[in-house]
Amino acid sequence: MTDVVATNETILVVGGGISGMTAALEAAECGKDVVLVEKSPSLGGRVSQLYKYFPKLCHPTCGLEINLRRLKANKRIRVLTLAEVSTIAGKPGDYTASIKISPRYVNENCTACGECATAVSAEISNPFNYNMDKIKAAYLPFSMAYPQRYVIDPSIIGTPDAEKAKSACKYNAVDLGMKEETVKLKVGAVVWATGWKPYDANKIQPYGYDRYANVITSVEFERMLDPFGPTGGKLVRPSDGKEAKNVAFIQCAGSRDRNHLKHCSRICCMASLKQTTYVREKFGDDANVSIYYIDIRAIDRLEDFYKKVQADPKVKFIKSKVANITEDKASGDPILHGVDTEGYYRYDTKHDLVVLAIGMEPSVDASKIMKGVAADASGFIDINATTEAVFGAGCASNALDVNRSVQNATAAALRAIQVINRVSRAEA
Repeated sequence: MTDVVATNETILVVGGGISGMTAALEAAECGKDVVLVEKSPSLGGRVSQLYKYFPKLCHPTCGLEINLRRLKANKRIRVLTLAEVSTIAGKPGDYTASIKISPRYVNENCTACGECATAVSAEISNPFNYNMDKIKAAYLPFSMAYPQRYVIDPSIIGTPDAEKAKSACKYNAVDLGMKEETVKLKVGAVVWATGWKPYDANKIQPYGYDRYANVITSVEFERMLDPFGPTGGKLVRPSDGKEAKNVAFIQCAGSRDRNHLKHCSRICCMASLKQTTYVREKFGDDANVSIYYIDIRAIDRLEDFYKKVQADPKVKFIKSKVANITEDKASGDPILHGVDTEGYYRYDTKHDLVVLAIGMEPSVDASKIMKGVAADASGFIDINATTEAVFGAGCASNALDVNRSVQNATAAALRAIQVINRVSRAEA
């Protein structure tokens, strides 16, 4: 049984992405005990899957490294990975949370040497790269993973491959006898930071994501450009490996649409503007980028970045909601069909590759958390209608970029601290 000490003065943070890490650190550095629960094998969330941040275009390893250093140094934070909240019951200041912990099959003796991965032959789809490539069934989630410990995929347990992994380990770190556990925690408040998931592009049928290999999503494009991604940083078409020099970005793919997500996902415009710079970096003056948009929403102080991209002669902005996409059968080129609303003329334009700036929705519908937690029309936590001490952080509370998510997570941590302080005063 996992030994986790928690009281009603402990804060439970659910979700180990940038928002969950921020909330946990802020609360712990204010002197509160925190249990940080993450369903994946490591912390980092969607931010760890980015190639670069906008607008400075720096790599997210920088921000993650600082947070991980703070986290490792803080003894008030207990991290549980491969863990999910089953139930939360009780009242503000006095909750019991039931946490299901899945087996990792690798214990804390692991030095991340990688011998287990070398020993096994079975492969699985790589979730870190949105299943665009394969990894060994004994794997480190990504280079900066925390905890820096390998994982044995359950699919090979009971097979010769699992035994090979165990035999290859010199540190007795592979434990094939690990079982699923359930831990019950006493906590006073909850910060819910389960983040977001990309809208299912298969549902946008006119765009043919499920039919045309050269129509991909913005999150897949982001991983492709990363040197550690599925193509080693090469910008090539999935269909034939040809360099994709003529790239189209379709904005509001699933957002601001009564048939899909009614809300603006906020990050999509800036993500596409950022990704145009990737294409230009790769191919210079041979690059051609087209952005099909309803409006460009460069929120806060990001207008300068938008104007810089807008001034690029190799980037064309077409004010249009693309009606549908077909495919040139001979070349595999996607063909975009629609009407340019500024010139009111029809277009049927070929591109090498089409990137859908996919919408953002909460990973967990807030109404499913527990009774008393209210959801807005999009499934985000509605703080004004919620009666429990469950505080949404980051993209569990709204569609937010990284900067706003961090700010929002700090606010959620402060609200949770206020609940814990009331508990302390009541018990004094």
